[in-house]
Amino acid sequence: MGQKPEKPTLESAMQRITGIVSEMEEGNLPLETLIVRYEEGVALVKFCQEKLDAAEKKIQIISRDARGAVELKDFEESES
Repeated sequence: MGQKPEKPTLESAMQRITGIVSEMEEGNLPLETLIVRYEEGVALVKFCQEKLDAAEKKIQIISRDARGAVELKDFEESES
């Protein structure tokens, strides 16, 4: 009974994408490997986008107005 592979974190996925790009830029990989790396990279980019979308939704601040209704307000980044 094998262990399930761990889901990557956003950071580890981004590091892997960086590694894939570096490998591809070197130009030493055979075509078949390039295709496999490209497919992996596309899947990782999709994963990262989903993580970022979920984080954006979490950043929305829930506030209650005077009537007690729930209202979502977008997080506003302060300019430093």
